[in-house]
Amino acid sequence: MDPYLTGPGPGGAVRFAVVGNPGSRRVALFEEAVRAAGLPAPRVLAWARVLREGGAGFAADEIVRLDSPGEDADVDRLLRGGQDPTRVEGSGRWYASLMSAVRGLRGGVRLDDPDELAVLFDKRRCHAALTAAGVPVPFSPTSGGAAPPVRGWDDVRALMGEHRMPRLFVKPAHGSSASGVLAVESAGGGRIRATTSVERGPDGRLFNSLRVRRYEDERQIAAVVDALAPDGLHLERWLPKASQQGRAADLRVVVVAGKATHAVVRTSVSPLTNLHLGGRRGDLDAVRAAVETAGARWADVLGVCERAAACFPRTLCVGVDLLPAIGWRRFAVGEVNAFGDLLPRLTGLPGSGVEGLDTYAAQVAATLARHTPRNHPHSQHHPHHPHENRTGTAHAIV
Repeated sequence: MDPYLTGPGPGGAVRFAVVGNPGSRRVALFEEAVRAAGLPAPRVLAWARVLREGGAGFAADEIVRLDSPGEDADVDRLLRGGQDPTRVEGSGRWYASLMSAVRGLRGGVRLDDPDELAVLFDKRRCHAALTAAGVPVPFSPTSGGAAPPVRGWDDVRALMGEHRMPRLFVKPAHGSSASGVLAVESAGGGRIRATTSVERGPDGRLFNSLRVRRYEDERQIAAVVDALAPDGLHLERWLPKASQQGRAADLRVVVVAGKATHAVVRTSVSPLTNLHLGGRRGDLDAVRAAVETAGARWADVLGVCERAAACFPRTLCVGVDLLPAIGWRRFAVGEVNAFGDLLPRLTGLPGSGVEGLDTYAAQVAATLARHTPRNHPHSQHHPHHPHENRTGTAHAIV
């Protein structure tokens, strides 16, 4: 049974609840979207309370949204076991604590599936799920549960040689917002360079920084990787990306109820395009024109993102990071993000059906559409299902 199609009947009042950080931008934007739909403000349960109490309960007719636990120092300490929230290490404990809290939630109509969240927050498992579904992704020697663990820099070096990966991304398996990510490249004479936002203190502790820096001493790079390895690492081939106005570019595409609804171009002078690390929003119209000039179809570009989201059919909304190859003709999915919808003031794509709505309003509208009389509670109809809208024939980047 589709969990989105259970809950209040056509004549009942729709009630939302959200697990998030009260007062955060995310919760505020979702509250605004719910009220704009003519509904009562959602009941907000604080992540801090859920973590301290080991869970929470919901009424059978409450529609429950989980929001990011990020941007709250107290919550981060609870997830990491008291560790300084500016530290990079501890993502393994963060993951275990979050998954335990999610599984402690009881009742309600859920917009986020616990089992799917467990995959989305493990880059190795997520990459394997995408690969199994035929979604184009960068090559990875750490994909899936059967892959050997990366115990430190020596293993990274060995895999670089074995798989002919002179340029690769080293990512914490459970990281987010580029925390702990290193873009590693090798050159002649055995030289190594890593671009990252990780700041290494004099005592060897690692801290998140808003400044992207480069390490060119292999001993320092090895020390960073060795410190991150106990939390789990994921390696991916570094794919040369298309550019816009001389800056490397990629896209964040939000998929709601199976349909690509919002997209933003992210550009940067560094390999890390995250907007909080100095990336800038690019020109989406120019990207679409470049795609079509290259002989590709914009519908197929969005179709790649919808195919990625289809790997998580019980989760209403995901954010897909799409990597365009040089020439704007081929694409691969870099990551799928459970909480990838924070794109303030961005309205829906033309033809998406949610033009004029932001990502939160689009999710409210999609949820309400599932509770109209035409949707029988036991129906398997999935509005905007990706396989009903696009074939999405994509070219993989190799």
